[in-house]
Amino acid sequence: MTDQTIIVAQDNRGIATITLNQADRHNAFDDAMIAELNQALDTINEDNNVRLLVLRAAGKSFSAGADLNWMRRMAEYGLEQNHDDAMQLARLMKTLNGLSKPVIGLVQGASFGGGVGLVACCDIAIASVQAKFCLSEVRLGLIPAVISPYVIAAMGERACRRYFMTAERFDASEAIRLGLVHQVVADDELEPALQHMIESLLSGGPAAQAAAKDLIQSVSRREINSELIEDTANRIARIRASEEGREGLNAFLQKRKPDWDKA
Repeated sequence: MTDQTIIVAQDNRGIATITLNQADRHNAFDDAMIAELNQALDTINEDNNVRLLVLRAAGKSFSAGADLNWMRRMAEYGLEQNHDDAMQLARLMKTLNGLSKPVIGLVQGASFGGGVGLVACCDIAIASVQAKFCLSEVRLGLIPAVISPYVIAAMGERACRRYFMTAERFDASEAIRLGLVHQVVADDELEPALQHMIESLLSGGPAAQAAAKDLIQSVSRREINSELIEDTANRIARIRASEEGREGLNAFLQKRKPDWDKA
């Protein structure tokens, strides 16, 4: 264990890992951690050598959400300072959600408040069977405002009507039923499940994966009309005509791995 708030690492396959490293306070985040996360995500997003990001946490908990000492300081600030502070967390969620690389979240233990927001922003979330979740804000007289676009997209409006207002805790089986996580495994299966998912992602074209993420965000909830049809046709035409698209099709026809596949 180090005294770093977060630990950022990258291996020779292009797997970047951000580890929340405040186990003694259940990886609750404050303005300092948010600033570090924003900086790390910006760097990873711009690094062409990074294929994907793993977001994980040290200790027994994934994240307890907002640090109470930080919340105490915010309670003493005025409206403008609170707005500026909230915008930094909003930027973190937006950047993580829209990262141009696939993001895998590895969730163990408690994930409360803003921690649920981090999970919802991951493209793929793998949880331990021991994981617990809670949107606890109303018990503090607050609301899960800046995380709400991502949590509602993951869990759906109907589920959020319940859990935003009751602040009930729910387990991993409920989280997978709601769509917040994709896979639930035993504690000792977290690492194998992560490695399997990494191998699956490394077999895909990086430009195609970035385009697929953008496609989902662009198409979701839009009316199926001539404008949308034209947009999707343009997207597939561009990717087919790209260098990566040609390499992928040629590799398939030649029964070989494409040049990006490091799995």
